[in-house]
Amino acid sequence: MIYSLTGEIIAVEPNGFAIQCGGVAFFCFSTMNTMTKIGMKGTKATVYTYLNVREDAMELYGFATQNELDAYKQLITVSGVGPKAALAILSVLTPDKLALSIASGDVKAITKAQGVGAKIAQRIVLELKNKFSTDLTQEQSEIVSAVQNVTNDECNDAIEALISMGYSRSEAAVAIGKLDKSLPAGELIRLALKSLI
Repeated sequence: MIYSLTGEIIAVEPNGFAIQCGGVAFFCFSTMNTMTKIGMKGTKATVYTYLNVREDAMELYGFATQNELDAYKQLITVSGVGPKAALAILSVLTPDKLALSIASGDVKAITKAQGVGAKIAQRIVLELKNKFSTDLTQEQSEIVSAVQNVTNDECNDAIEALISMGYSRSEAAVAIGKLDKSLPAGELIRLALKSLI
C-alpha cells in the first residue's frame, strides 16, 4: 500500500489532482478541503493516500492530512457509503466538523454533501457515533454536551429557528450555547445570528 506521496502538483481537476514523484505522476481523487490546502499546479505537496482496489479498477485517494484520511477510512466502513460519497462528505465538512456532527447527531450537516440523503446520514451517525465521540477535543465535547442537554424551550425554539434558516444543528447549538439561556427565543435568535454571520 502507498502510505503517502511527496512531489509536485502537475495537474488539478475538479475531482482530484496529479502529483509527480520521482518521474512518475499519480492521479489522486480528493476532497475540496484537500484541493484548497495543497495549492495550485506547480506547488510541492505531501498527501496521505488510500488505494481502493476493485475488480475493474485501482483508484488512489489523496488527502492533505492524516486526520482527513482517517475520517475517510471510517466513512467507507459504513454500509452504503462508497468512496465518492465519503469524498463528498469530507468536501463539505472538515474531519473535526464531521466528528462533531456525528457525535451530536447532526444529520442535516452531513446531508449537505452532494448525493448523501437523510437515511445514509442517519446510518453514518448510528454506526460511527462511538468511534468519533472518543476523538473529540475538549471544546467539541463541551459543544456536544450543550447540544444534548438543551432542555429550555426558548433555547430549543431558537435552535429550530436557526436550523430552518439553513444552519446545521451543531452550528445553531454552538451559537445558542454561548448565550444567556434565560433570554426569550427572539433575542437568542438575534444574538446568535450576529455570531454566525
